[in-house]
Amino acid sequence: MTDVIFRRAAATDLPAIVAMLAADSLGVGRESPDDLVPYEEAFARVDADPNQHQIVAERAGEVVGTLQLTVIPGLSRRGATRTIIEAVRVRADQRGSGLGTALMEHAVAESRRLGATLVQLTSDNSRTDAHRFYERLGFTGSHVGFKLPLS
Repeated sequence: MTDVIFRRAAATDLPAIVAMLAADSLGVGRESPDDLVPYEEAFARVDADPNQHQIVAERAGEVVGTLQLTVIPGLSRRGATRTIIEAVRVRADQRGSGLGTALMEHAVAESRRLGATLVQLTSDNSRTDAHRFYERLGFTGSHVGFKLPLS
C-alpha cells in the first residue's frame, strides 16, 4: 500500500475525522459533524498528551482512515507497556481496499516502536464484521469489556 501515508493527525484533519466517526450506525446518533467545537477542544487535549497518538491515513491528499492509539505504562505483566486502539474508521468508499488492514498493521508497528508488549482494543458487540476483521489480524476476543457512562 505505497499510495497511503500514515501520519499524526493535525487540527485541519478534524472535519474528515469527525465525518468518519459520524458515518456509521453507532456514530450517527452520537456525533455532531456540524459542530466541531467540542472536537477541537478534545483534539487539543489529545495532541498535547505524549501518550496519545491520533493517526490518519492519507491517500491522494485526502484523509481516508483514522484511529487513536493510547500508550499505557503499567505494573501488571511485569511492568508492561500496552497500547489501546480506539475509534478505528475507514472512509466508506475505501473499505475493501486493504486500507483497514494497513492502518491496523501500522498501529501495531507503532505500538512496538513505542515499547508496548501488548495491543488491545474494544469493539461494540454489534460490530460482528469488525470482530471478524480483528480476528483475521490475530486479535483474540479474550476479555469482556464494560462501560459506565458518567453523563
